[in-house]
Amino acid sequence: MTNFEKRFKHPPGLFILFFAEMWERFSYYGMRGLLRLYMTSFLFVTARQALQGCSEADPPCTLIEGDPSAVWLWDLIKGFLPEQTGEQASVLYGIYTGLVYLTPLLGGFLADRFIGQRRSVVVGALLMATGQFILAFENAFFVGLMLLIIGNGFFKPNISTQVGSLYPEGDPRRDGAFTIFYMGINIGAFICNFVCGTLAAVYGWKYGFGAAGVGMLIGLTVYLVGQKYLAPDNLMKIKAAKEAAAAAKAAGEVKVAEKKGLTSDEWKRVAALIGLCALNVVFWMVYEQQGNTMQDWADKKTEWPVIFGWQIPSTWYQSFNPMIIFMLAPLLDMFWRHQAKKGTEPTSVTKMAIGSVLLGLSFILMIIGANVIGDGKGSLFWPLACTFVITVGELYLSPIGLSLVTKVSPVRIVSLMMGMWFLSSFFGNILSGLIGVYYERWPKELFFTMLMAFGLVTGIVMFIFNRPLKRILKH
Repeated sequence: MTNFEKRFKHPPGLFILFFAEMWERFSYYGMRGLLRLYMTSFLFVTARQALQGCSEADPPCTLIEGDPSAVWLWDLIKGFLPEQTGEQASVLYGIYTGLVYLTPLLGGFLADRFIGQRRSVVVGALLMATGQFILAFENAFFVGLMLLIIGNGFFKPNISTQVGSLYPEGDPRRDGAFTIFYMGINIGAFICNFVCGTLAAVYGWKYGFGAAGVGMLIGLTVYLVGQKYLAPDNLMKIKAAKEAAAAAKAAGEVKVAEKKGLTSDEWKRVAALIGLCALNVVFWMVYEQQGNTMQDWADKKTEWPVIFGWQIPSTWYQSFNPMIIFMLAPLLDMFWRHQAKKGTEPTSVTKMAIGSVLLGLSFILMIIGANVIGDGKGSLFWPLACTFVITVGELYLSPIGLSLVTKVSPVRIVSLMMGMWFLSSFFGNILSGLIGVYYERWPKELFFTMLMAFGLVTGIVMFIFNRPLKRILKH
């Protein structure tokens, strides 16, 4: 163990991956916080907000003329969407945030078989940085989105699996490592809105997207500089094993082992993870409303403070969730360790079930808030209190799921299984956009009741399946 590990309890590679992922999430969430508002307030309307949140009702701000048909492919794509702008934005938001979680399945497969995890991360980072800069040109909006989707597929599963590779099998530090890594994700998601959202509100939308691109390049630089601290990726291990086997064969010491398929036990573990992924779909469908309908609520139904004559942008709402995560993550880790000493720590699947129940319960606050506010604007309390409970639920599910995948997956297909894990987010995000249209059509309290029901039912089903899943996963 190095002096660094003795002092910080983890290898230095964890912190390289921490900062690389932090800046990548700065890039992703900085753009995501602007996405729905950009579509509804600028891109697909003729009277556009030149600055985010700036309208004729807020002098000296004025609206500018725009032409949605000038956006490449828009005349074709809008034929498949609802007519109302808010509903169009909801569906497109869901498709985009869904596809960024579909491509990791292919990215994980290519990394495991052909490219390697390290090269995949570099390729993904370059594609995403390019996509962010292209978003600054409004006509190329869909081109930028496509580059972000493809780049994320290379980046996302392959940086997460490298965290697990830093630790030998059975190392008790692995869960803690993923909690630390998850904090990096959320520090990036926290600071991005103060930069990207503020730039969009003060200087214009393209400056917000440009800042997101710069953040991605910083993350890539950190990753490249810290290569020597990372564990060999799967492709590097396979190459080394082949060279060692060839040398041993040439020396007449051993026979080269034949490749074998997955064992029965490994197939059971794969099936169990797929079952959990299916349940996660509903969790992410509800959770992702934070960037969709909840952001719309924060923008149009919430009274934001004015500081020294400056109106706080509604996009700052997106920073509340990650702020709560990096505040609560260490406390929850301490709580779980205390439970472990007493022998009362829940299993991974039980934690995930608790997370889903909390997600459902959080929307009780929005049901009350919708009844209190009615057709006007109301306090920050309602979206922030709801988001606080959602975040606690997220901490019980998301980092635990990431850790579980690296512990349970057969080593040969770990990146592919990480991609499979993100596949649940693909379906969840697609569905989040589709159900988000009912935010425009239904009374708000009815919409939030639907979200509450989805979360509670998912949590109950997870509790029911906990025992058979625990037996299969041998947790």
